[in-house]
Amino acid sequence: MSRRPAWFGILLGLTLALTLTFLTVPVVAIFADTGPRQLLNSLGDASATDALRLSLQTSLTAIIIIVAVGTPAAYALATRRFRGRDLVVTLIELPLVLPPAVAGIGLLAAVGPNGIFGPALQDAGIRFALQTSSVVLALVFVAAPFYLRQAQSAFEALDPDWLSASRTLGAGPAQTFLRVAIPAAAPGLVAGLALAWGRALGEFGATLMFAGSFRGVTQTAPLAIYDRFATDFDGALALSAVLVAVSAALLLTVKLVTGARWEAVGVAR
Repeated sequence: MSRRPAWFGILLGLTLALTLTFLTVPVVAIFADTGPRQLLNSLGDASATDALRLSLQTSLTAIIIIVAVGTPAAYALATRRFRGRDLVVTLIELPLVLPPAVAGIGLLAAVGPNGIFGPALQDAGIRFALQTSSVVLALVFVAAPFYLRQAQSAFEALDPDWLSASRTLGAGPAQTFLRVAIPAAAPGLVAGLALAWGRALGEFGATLMFAGSFRGVTQTAPLAIYDRFATDFDGALALSAVLVAVSAALLLTVKLVTGARWEAVGVAR
C-alpha cells in the first residue's frame, strides 16, 4: 500500500489554514473593534432599529415569495426536459453574475416610472420605485437564483424510482410533488433557502439603485451601514456586528435542521 506523501498533507493543512484565516479574520475584526457598549448603543438607535426591522421584514417577505414560486419552478426544471431548457436555466441564473448596480438599473428599466411596464403599472395603481415594495422586488430578483439553483439540484438528486412508485400507487403529479418530492428534497431546499435569505439580508447595490435609501421606507441594514460609514464608523461597525450575528444564527439554524433531517432519513432507511 502506497503512503500519501508527507508534503501533500502539509500542503492541504496550509491551504485550509490560509483559507480559514482569510475568511474569518475580517468577521472577527468587526467584533474585536465593537465593544458591548457600542453594540447596545447601536441597538438603541432608532435609525438602526428601523433599518434592521426593515431588513428582516423585506427579506422574509422576499423569501416567502421565492419559496412559493421557486419550488415548483425548480421541480419543473429538474423533472422535465423540453426544447430551450438550457437557455431557460441560463436566464434564471443570469442575476447571479450581474453586478448589483446593473440589477438595479435593470429593475428601473423594467418596472420603473419610465420603464417598459412602468406606465401600465402606474395606470393600475401599482408603484415600485422608492417604495418598500421595491426593496422586496430587488431582493427577490437578486436572491431567487440562489434558491432555484439549489432546489433544482436537490430535486435532480432524488431517486426517480421514488416518484415513479408514488405515481404507481395512485398519487397524482401534485400529490407526488407535495408528499414525496418536497419532503425528500427538504435538506437541499432548506440550504437553498438559507443561501437566498443570506443574500437578501446583505443586498446593497440593487436596492440602492432601484429603491433608494429612505429611513423607515427603503433603508435596509446594509444601506444604513453605508450611510453611517463616513460619519459614524463605530456605529457602522456595531450595526455590521448585529447583521453578522443574524446571518450566523441563520446559517447555524439551517445546519442543525438539515443535520437532524439527514439523521432522520438515515434512521428511516
